[in-house]
Amino acid sequence: MTHVVTENCIKCKYTDCVDVCPVDCFKEGPNFLVIDPDECIDCAVCIPECPANAIFAEEDVPSDQVQFIAINAELSPTFPTISRAKDSLPDADDWNGVGDKLQYLER
Repeated sequence: MTHVVTENCIKCKYTDCVDVCPVDCFKEGPNFLVIDPDECIDCAVCIPECPANAIFAEEDVPSDQVQFIAINAELSPTFPTISRAKDSLPDADDWNGVGDKLQYLER
């Protein structure tokens, strides 16, 4: 199994999770992070670090977020690896908790 970044990360892109990942499985897109399912070791240390509560174990992904399992797998080969935390997007706090953000995902 792997962990999955879900919709609430879009337009927030907090990177607190990146610093604790022991295998550097996070990939960075313009306004979203993904987890490379081939690299994730299912350690779960990233979950409590995410201020947006956007990371779930694959088997715990909410039913309305299941499409993000495929999105993480699809985008992880195209996004570069991120291994150190960076500043979140400037208006991240305004977007945290906003629903229906899939339309804003930048690939």
